Amino acid sequence: MLNNDVMTLNYTVSPEDFTRAGEASSDVKSKLKQLGVSPEVIRKVSIAMYEGEINMVIHANGGHITVDISAEEIIMELKDNGPGIKDINKAMEAGYSTAPDSIRALGFGAGMGLPNMKKYSDEMNIETELDVGTTVRMIVYM
Repeated sequence: MLNNDVMTLNYTVSPEDFTRAGEASSDVKSKLKQLGVSPEVIRKVSIAMYEGEINMVIHANGGHITVDISAEEIIMELKDNGPGIKDINKAMEAGYSTAPDSIRALGFGAGMGLPNMKKYSDEMNIETELDVGTTVRMIVYM
């Protein structure tokens, strides 16, 4: 496990690339296992980050994810240059989705992304600006 060090991981998420969607969250899961992080923390991080990664692929024209892992916490910052979130409160409602039918036909866009991100992180903050982008910061404590 980490001592006082912080391990930083960086990932680029490509827009509409469903063949690679989930690679970043899978890589983080693998690294956390190697570090001996508890299965419950790994589960929370994996779910929260996967949901965010998929949202970036579907809605946000891709983006960048930075993950900082320390002995106390795992901080995931997902930043995109997408359209922004028009109504955060509505977007946080389970089942609400703006995904087009073509995405839903692939099995995505069920409207559980943001609710699951919140559920599986200990802290979550969303900063969004229409036509500029969104930054989601999630923390899972060890």
